[in-house]
Amino acid sequence: MPKNQTPVYYSDYLRLDKLLGAQQPHSSRYGDEAHDEMLFIIVHQVYELWFKQVLHELRSIYREFNQPKLDDKALYLVAHRLRRILTIQDLMNDQVGVIETMTPQEFLEFRDILVPASGFQSVQFKEMEIILGLTRGKRIAFDQQSFFNRLNAEDRAYLEELEQQPSLFDRVDDWLARMPFLQFEDFSFWEVYQQAVQKSLDQDEKIIRENATDDEQLQAELQGLQANRDNFAALFDNERYIELQKDDRVRLSQRAMLSALFITQYREEPAFNLAWQVITSLAEMDEKLTIWRYKHSMMVQRMLGTKIGTGGSSGHDYLRRTTEQNRVFKDFFAMSTYLLPKSTLPDLPASVRQALGFYFRD
Repeated sequence: MPKNQTPVYYSDYLRLDKLLGAQQPHSSRYGDEAHDEMLFIIVHQVYELWFKQVLHELRSIYREFNQPKLDDKALYLVAHRLRRILTIQDLMNDQVGVIETMTPQEFLEFRDILVPASGFQSVQFKEMEIILGLTRGKRIAFDQQSFFNRLNAEDRAYLEELEQQPSLFDRVDDWLARMPFLQFEDFSFWEVYQQAVQKSLDQDEKIIRENATDDEQLQAELQGLQANRDNFAALFDNERYIELQKDDRVRLSQRAMLSALFITQYREEPAFNLAWQVITSLAEMDEKLTIWRYKHSMMVQRMLGTKIGTGGSSGHDYLRRTTEQNRVFKDFFAMSTYLLPKSTLPDLPASVRQALGFYFRD
């Protein structure tokens, strides 16, 4: 027996009357309808639907990270929903190719009647950025000045209030910083990792000195090695790490960064694998968002050249700069700076391995 008390009809359930009636080309108000405006509307409406689903997933992920404890069951749910977001992002990135079937001249047939409407006014996209952790202070100068300028008062108030809340980045940082295994009984990851780093860098220096063909090459390679030494030194020194944060070279807290390193380098340990999947998915989500911005930037250049965008930005140049600047989890990419080869990692004590693994008694 079906659970529903009344029959469900396909078009009623999906509200197709409203959905398929929501495409109203603006060009028909001023003469003949521009054929490609329908494509333009549908592509952007589909984007907004996918933004809605991504926000639905992000809010649920945020709720889990907002709890004082994130157990394996919740972490599995987070990892699963992050992978769903990544799949949706692939669709969104591919969708750029659909709108690129429209030629620049076909776009120009209706482009001017859209002013001042712009992607700047996508409240859902701005909400997605804010939830992830991209606030005004982290944006390029144009965004910092005009982030809310194109919005109505209601949307502006909603997003300004949202900016006052801790972001997903903040909650992920808190979660990583709580990781208990950095100091476990008499084991200190900080200490054994520093020793492994020093040994690895000393070995690199030995190889450089033994293989340099001339003094110029030797000095250049030693200079690069010293830069690596300085990076690692700042990682372990609290005051120097704070300076890196002030210079916006890192954003994660020091403890969170070390936890992420520990998890990543020993990801095969059962207790770390789900956490590593989450870290990797957050980095990949940032990467796919960067790819989307880049594709959007290239599409705008193809359609408009150097024309000013309908929202008042410098068009392609503005979008290109957001590709470089508007990233949230870039520390998870830069973390590779501090990774060591598996062969040089210190062995974990038996007590730590037991705490990180699954053991069954007969």
